Amino acid sequence: MALPRPRFNPVDHLLVETQRALDTVFGNPPATRPNPAVETPDVVLNDAERRHAAGLMRINHVGEICAQGLYFGQAAVAREAGTRAHLLDAAQEETDHLAWCAQRLRELDSRPSVFNPLWYGGSYALGVVAGLRGDGWNLGFVVETERQVEAHLDAHLQTLPEADQRSREILKQMKEDEARHAEHAEQAGARVLPWPVPSLMATASSLMKAVAYRL
Repeated sequence: MALPRPRFNPVDHLLVETQRALDTVFGNPPATRPNPAVETPDVVLNDAERRHAAGLMRINHVGEICAQGLYFGQAAVAREAGTRAHLLDAAQEETDHLAWCAQRLRELDSRPSVFNPLWYGGSYALGVVAGLRGDGWNLGFVVETERQVEAHLDAHLQTLPEADQRSREILKQMKEDEARHAEHAEQAGARVLPWPVPSLMATASSLMKAVAYRL
């Protein structure tokens, strides 16, 4: 006979969400899939190329911090078990992206953004607000987020130093995963976000990228 699922009280939920936040921001959680660049040889970049590649990968690392906060916030208030499962599954793949970006930053002798706790907290709050609107809007937020991430990954693939194939392989796999997350959310009943929400999201993303490239 199957065991009953544990019931969490508000304090339990708070502890779970706090642990998730600490693991994401400070814990460097391990990937569940091999790094896409594992078979790609590294090369020596000049100082300008290395700094630029590191800036781009720091932006992508911040993006994964934000994705974790967003999806965990949305999942915390999702109304349907299926929606919650979709969000947590996507968050697991974003954990892989987070680990891959962190590894590449270390290889480039660089570090994550100093504002990661702020990025996570803001994204979590945004996820809760989106989730409280209902599951259709919740999933619509996933679609818009992933489409915007796909666009900036395309831009990064164009501007990475040509020799930096290791970063390129990571971003290509990330882009493929993000497209699948958006497609699954659409199939699950995502609603199209009204104007000006997508524009506001793009503006916030541009600010984050400008800061994260350097800090």
